[in-house]
Amino acid sequence: MAYAVIPDTEGKRIDIQASELSGMTRSRIQTLIESGLLTVNGSVPKPNYKTRTGDEILITLPEETGELIPENIPLDVLFMDDALIVVNKPPGMVVYPSVGHEGGTLMNAIAFHAGRLASVGGPLRPGIVHRIDKDTSGVMIVALDDTAYYNLVAQFKDRSIFRKYLTLIYGDMKTNSGEISLKIGRSETDRKKMSTRVRDGKEALTRWVVVERYPGATLIEAKLGTGRTHQIRVHFSSVGHPVLGDTTYGKKTALMVRGRKVLFPRQMLHAEVLGFTHPITGAYMEFRREMPEDMREAIRQLRTKED
Repeated sequence: MAYAVIPDTEGKRIDIQASELSGMTRSRIQTLIESGLLTVNGSVPKPNYKTRTGDEILITLPEETGELIPENIPLDVLFMDDALIVVNKPPGMVVYPSVGHEGGTLMNAIAFHAGRLASVGGPLRPGIVHRIDKDTSGVMIVALDDTAYYNLVAQFKDRSIFRKYLTLIYGDMKTNSGEISLKIGRSETDRKKMSTRVRDGKEALTRWVVVERYPGATLIEAKLGTGRTHQIRVHFSSVGHPVLGDTTYGKKTALMVRGRKVLFPRQMLHAEVLGFTHPITGAYMEFRREMPEDMREAIRQLRTKED
């Protein structure tokens, strides 16, 4: 990963600068410097090096190592055969192991329930062809063999996968339907976030329809024309209607409705429908799961009239 220091960010310690640019923790950056895996202008910097405009920071990540340990974690399996598995991921579950989430992930559960995994995609995330955020719930597919993996990757790339989400957003949309077509890229001020305010973003399209309106909130059905990181969250935040409960792109974690405080414990976003062509049989398959209980409870409270 390569980054360039721009004028308004120079003068910071290399560990702070690289952390902001890459989204990694400072301790992780410091370890990379000690290992010679982070260089500035081709040389390993001293830990207290202060960055200058034009500096080229290069981070070389070590190959992913480790073993994916099967764990007997309850899993809502919607479909499984020798080629793939379709599951309903609960909110709060990380998709695959990473620093700080070494176990208890969706892939640990799949390794146990499926008994077989693809060999491509990385040691800790074999068969992963897409992902949904930790605090997003809903339908997700994982390849269980290499042929299925490459076929599904191609379907996502050519945008033939059908994905429909339900989300509770802040405020009242002025129209009953529409689309958001704003490029998305890594934020230039916070590398851990995505943004529509970037110079070199990627095309992103979200089509939406209002399902129901409430005081201070709207239930939206969103269909993805592209699959950018955090797309729905970033797009709706960019037009002034962030996803309720999203602490990254909106911070609207509660609403006062008719004298009651309605809480949103996580981002109110659910992958309701996933449709694709089976990579082996060629048959079109579509899977649907209703919103989890926390979203349905939030909607019940938004609908409830004051006593």
